[in-house]
Amino acid sequence: MASEIVLPQWGMEMQDGTIVRWLKREGDPVAEGEPIVEVETAKLQTELESTASGVLSRIVAQEGEIVPIRGVLCVIAQPGEELAPSASPEPVEKQPAPGANAAPSARPEPVQSQPTPGAQVVPAARRLAQQRGLDLTQVPGTGPGGRILLTDVEAALRPPTAPAPAAPAPEATDGRRAPVVPAARRLARENNIDLATITGSGPQGRILIEDIEAAIAAPPLPDAPAAPEPVADVIPLTGIRGAVAARMLQSLQTTAQVTLTTEANVTDAMRLRRGLSRHLTDQSGGGIGPLPVIIKAAAESLKRHPRLNAITTTAADGQEQIQLLPEINIGLAVALEEGLVTPVIRQADGKSLAQLAAESRDLAARTREGRPRPEEISGGTFTITNLGANEIDAFTPIINPPQVAILGIGRVTEKPIIANGDITKGETIHLSLTFDHRALDGAPAAAYLQTLKTLLEDPWWLAA
Repeated sequence: MASEIVLPQWGMEMQDGTIVRWLKREGDPVAEGEPIVEVETAKLQTELESTASGVLSRIVAQEGEIVPIRGVLCVIAQPGEELAPSASPEPVEKQPAPGANAAPSARPEPVQSQPTPGAQVVPAARRLAQQRGLDLTQVPGTGPGGRILLTDVEAALRPPTAPAPAAPAPEATDGRRAPVVPAARRLARENNIDLATITGSGPQGRILIEDIEAAIAAPPLPDAPAAPEPVADVIPLTGIRGAVAARMLQSLQTTAQVTLTTEANVTDAMRLRRGLSRHLTDQSGGGIGPLPVIIKAAAESLKRHPRLNAITTTAADGQEQIQLLPEINIGLAVALEEGLVTPVIRQADGKSLAQLAAESRDLAARTREGRPRPEEISGGTFTITNLGANEIDAFTPIINPPQVAILGIGRVTEKPIIANGDITKGETIHLSLTFDHRALDGAPAAAYLQTLKTLLEDPWWLAA
């Protein structure tokens, strides 16, 4: 029996996704769990895996189209199964380009039209054009309604080929057909590597990040033309950057944000952390930095002050309400070139320092490489943002909606500390708590910050 593959919802704020590239063609065999299409949302670009096994019978959503959540992407049928006309799914409602006519029932030949400066452009195509200094008004769009696809930009950037050499033309191995993992494509763009020149070493010729790294390390060919300098004078608010801009503006416009700050003496906590690092081996073989200590203390404080472990929701009657959450899932703000992404450590209160160190390090690394799983960037109940590595002491973080609070941490600083009339050298850290005054008042928010400060200054419980 035929199965429809639909666009899932990865996070409460996700509304739609853009089809970047199909990894399978109609008629190709598909196994359950096998990547079949690359989808770009406001938060990430990822490969969507098939939820059924069979044959890719029909592609419903074409490359470059914007599909709403739960919209049908394709149909997987059993070998030999033929879909009757009545069983064929209706096309997904898509967002057409301005002025575009309704799509006919049969897919037309690509339209080689010159788009206007306002023509719709796939986010991945716009990024590549910016990095390579390409004027998008000179690129013919082959997508629906003249939409400019990633393959259109790649074709425009490809240098003219000499008269037919003995070897196959680059188009035969172009990234349009050869599957590429998202992190490898991003690394290739950043280093001006033409995917058409790369031979993939993964299953079915898939281009892996190791293939791109090998190409970067290889010596340049003689007389190779220099890649054009990227143009960085205009940064459109699209993709992740656009999503961050929209969410931060929404956060400031729709919440009553107040920030409280305090300074904690973390001399004993850092001494304990260093001792544990010498005697414990976390799952990835690294040490334990200050961040896991803050995560552990913040999660423990949320158990004692559950009003901050909450989100705002809308009731059936349209009224806003505060929903207290049973799980403590700590989001960690990770800075990318395009913007902020917040992977989530689930049930952080039940994990050891070694586990928190390993998981936070792994999540941050895979997020920067573009490899987070969709379920790892949603479901956060409280966020921690850390600017200590940038030598920032204190700052005002902005709430990540629909959460009601966010904790900002600065660097650990050595300084003189006066206690009981004595001056000693110690280590301190600034803590900045921004909370939504609609969800709670200043006193309970201050009580949370006081509990966090107490746990960090008297960290005996960390060794338990």
